[in-house]
Amino acid sequence: MVTFLSGGTGTPKLLAGAGDVFPRSETTVVANTGDDVELGGLLVCPDVDTVLFERAGLLDRDTWWGIAGDTDATNEALLDLADRLGLDDGPRYLADDRQTAGRRLARWRRFSALPEFMTIGDRDRAVHLARTSLLDEGQSLTGATGRLADAHGVELSLLPMSDDPVATIVHTDEGPMHFQAFWVHHGGAPTVADVEFRGSETAAPTDAVLTALSDPVVVGPSNPVTSIGPMVAMDGVASALEDTTVVAVSPFVEDRVFSGPADDLLAATGYEPSTAGVAEAYPWADAFVLDDEDGTDLDRPVVRTDTRMDDERDAKRVAKAVAEALEVAG
Repeated sequence: MVTFLSGGTGTPKLLAGAGDVFPRSETTVVANTGDDVELGGLLVCPDVDTVLFERAGLLDRDTWWGIAGDTDATNEALLDLADRLGLDDGPRYLADDRQTAGRRLARWRRFSALPEFMTIGDRDRAVHLARTSLLDEGQSLTGATGRLADAHGVELSLLPMSDDPVATIVHTDEGPMHFQAFWVHHGGAPTVADVEFRGSETAAPTDAVLTALSDPVVVGPSNPVTSIGPMVAMDGVASALEDTTVVAVSPFVEDRVFSGPADDLLAATGYEPSTAGVAEAYPWADAFVLDDEDGTDLDRPVVRTDTRMDDERDAKRVAKAVAEALEVAG
């Protein structure tokens, strides 16, 4: 049995080729939900859905977001309506009193659908409608995710990190904003001062997540701050990681990040934007998988390989290195 911590695109890329190394029936994926948003009343879980769609063979592998070949007629209609209504372009974050009203799970991450600043495909939207309806019928997010995974024929166990709300809020020179507004609408351009995991002080990992964390854990090359940070911010997760074997794949080659804003976010939260900074942020990691060109000297065992993953063959190579690192660490 093995458990992957997943967020963004790094870990899903690894999962795409890991099936020959780690049998799907013995694999659990705990997905970050700090990036989730309620958009026009629908709960969108980007990191959960990337794994869901990838494992179902539906994922748009050009963007690593949404369903390949999806149409976006509803999104286009919403944008047209917003324009005709004279609404400003960009995310319209609901007022503070609306952020804590209604469905508790959506706290601090509510946006209007006018305009819909994230492009949601039509088939993708059906998943969000189904998820939100299951929640409204009384299902937990864990229960709804499991039913969606079963409906898509996903063989591994897919778990959201919590059934409680945690919202990743990026504090910038343009003010605080939800991570999706920062990354999708602003393209990561605002200068980051700090990152807050709002709600993490009261949120809890589910029993299913804690059970999964008792197995060996793999942290893929996801963003250490916004993909893994919300999980570790919850009480009980860091201690669970300290008590099990953990292998992490660096999203850097020394001080060069493969993709995304991990460098700026690490620096803003007090870490060096590099593999060394990732190791400092992961004190519970027992071993690392680094790129062949990464000469970082760490105080823990290291297995090196070419960590770039452009296809499933690349991912399988990295997964084999992860398996080797688990043996060394264990």
